[in-house]
Amino acid sequence: MGLSLSSELHHLLIVYTAYVIAAGSPGPSNMRIMGVAMHNGRRAALILAAGVVSGSIFWGAMAATGVSAVLTRYAEALIVLKIFGGLYLLYLAFKAGKAALASGDQTVSQKGANGAAVSGTELYRRGLLMHLSNPKSILAWIALVTLGLGPNSSWHTLAAILGGCAVLSVTIFCGYAVIFSTAPMVRLYRLARRWIEGVLALFFGVAGLRLLLART
Repeated sequence: MGLSLSSELHHLLIVYTAYVIAAGSPGPSNMRIMGVAMHNGRRAALILAAGVVSGSIFWGAMAATGVSAVLTRYAEALIVLKIFGGLYLLYLAFKAGKAALASGDQTVSQKGANGAAVSGTELYRRGLLMHLSNPKSILAWIALVTLGLGPNSSWHTLAAILGGCAVLSVTIFCGYAVIFSTAPMVRLYRLARRWIEGVLALFFGVAGLRLLLART
């Protein structure tokens, strides 16, 4: 029994470590949260992060119930997700590129307008949409669940995987929102706004094209 518990804890540690690396490494969701945090502030970034976290938990639940494993058997489903996700990333690249080309005065005025126009519901929807349209999220969760579950694993182990990764998800994505909305980061954004938006545009553009051109 002790050996079984030790083995189970070992598997959980591996899963948590893999999740931290996967979720914490720079990706479309993290980059978007960083950009919103520096440009629109902490509250907006936290709402966006909440959408991303919800998307992550959703795919985790799907992986746990085996639904997303079924998706991997049908190439058409993943192709649709890749097209949808790739186009959305290219849209983000366009917006970041437009912001990079705008003057400082235009950016300030747009920020005020956007602050009134973009509601918390819309920010949450954008974060959720970004994560749900990323096929890598599905495949990553399938890998994590497969990695953490053995032939004799109980539902307690599955609950520990989902619960632990949900806590890590909140910590990582909301952590990005808090850190990059601090005064030093906001000052950095104001000083290097065009460079930052340009890098975001390049990142989203490359990620979108890779997603659209990748083989299933």
